[in-house]
Amino acid sequence: MLLAFTTGLIILVLGIVAGGYGTIVGAGGGFIFVPALLIILNMDPVVAASSGLFIVLINALSGVTGYAIKRKINYKIGLLTASGAIPGSLIGVWILQRFSSQVFYLIFATILTLLGIYLFFKNVLPCSDKYVQNQPGKRESFPSIKWLPLFGVFLGVLSSYMGIGGGWLLVPVLIYVFRLSPHQSAATSIFSLAIYTSIGVAAQLFYNNIDWLTVLWGGAGVILGSQIGVILSQKLPGKLIVQMLSFLLIIIGVRLYFQ
Repeated sequence: MLLAFTTGLIILVLGIVAGGYGTIVGAGGGFIFVPALLIILNMDPVVAASSGLFIVLINALSGVTGYAIKRKINYKIGLLTASGAIPGSLIGVWILQRFSSQVFYLIFATILTLLGIYLFFKNVLPCSDKYVQNQPGKRESFPSIKWLPLFGVFLGVLSSYMGIGGGWLLVPVLIYVFRLSPHQSAATSIFSLAIYTSIGVAAQLFYNNIDWLTVLWGGAGVILGSQIGVILSQKLPGKLIVQMLSFLLIIIGVRLYFQ
């Protein structure tokens, strides 16, 4: 009984940290929560990914309300991305049921580390990047937003397979490809996550892969953490938000190589 309570408290704290940090950077918190389940609690990868995806959904639903009130969400981009990510999520769940092993750790670690390194150097080197607020598809050098659903399919597959949502990849794309500000990118990512992760969670419920104790304690934590994250995000400069994302991705990615 005491062990279960202690484990619950650990998951609660992880949820608060993941919810706060994840909401600030628009990644949903799964990229903190799932590695923690794998490393600290030695949870089965399939169960960790499935339960983590549920936590991402709770985090996104909680965070999106705060961002909506502050009018930071680009709904058009969020909906276009989610339209492709929904079928992608189902594909990701199907793959997870059939291919899950130590390769899971290697894929996860490699993607997180490389993306973190890229964001770090992209953010610290001098550049002339400018952000455009609330102007999706403005005629400059932007790629067409018609490609977002196709990108969303890829995002959905990764999201469901790894259980970490897809904001860690979507936010950099929105910042450096579509030139949205870091604050608006994070908010739009959370909005899109709230839509397509619900499909992945429904599929995981069908396969009965979710650990409900983890969802109960972790969900309570991310609800609290996400509201703290929305408040803090308004006080942080955009460059710092990207740096926070890059550092965390590198640390988690490297740590997973030794798991």
